[in-house]
Amino acid sequence: MSTFNTRCPSCQSMNRIPTERVSESPKCGKCSSTLLDGFPIEGTDSNFDAILNSDQPVVVDFWAPWCNPCVGFAPIFADVAVEYAEKVRFVKIDTESQTNLAARYQIRSIPTIMLFKNGNRVDSLNGALPKSQFKQWLSEALQK
Repeated sequence: MSTFNTRCPSCQSMNRIPTERVSESPKCGKCSSTLLDGFPIEGTDSNFDAILNSDQPVVVDFWAPWCNPCVGFAPIFADVAVEYAEKVRFVKIDTESQTNLAARYQIRSIPTIMLFKNGNRVDSLNGALPKSQFKQWLSEALQK
């Protein structure tokens, strides 16, 4: 039986999930929150490193509330998050309120999308894309 580890988006506890049981809506063993609910998680200074250290690939949207392309891209990001819920964790980081994370990743334009695997940046993308192009980028980036 193969498993993967993921952190709870609510309490940050590490949870081991059997691959065969991913479709059963696994819950955190500590706080009972849904682990893979398909909705993007809000990334903060306090939870981002824990999220990145998950065995699951992580897609991050660096955005700001005043950015029209960011606001327009948000529903696309959320839709793709639901479609990839069992394979990838999606995180949104507001660069206005999380300035340390924006500086750490040298965000110069928004939206900036990054893909991480095992805590390492694999690929990045600047600018909003239509859903089909975003999914194509993500599929290709996940193969790296």
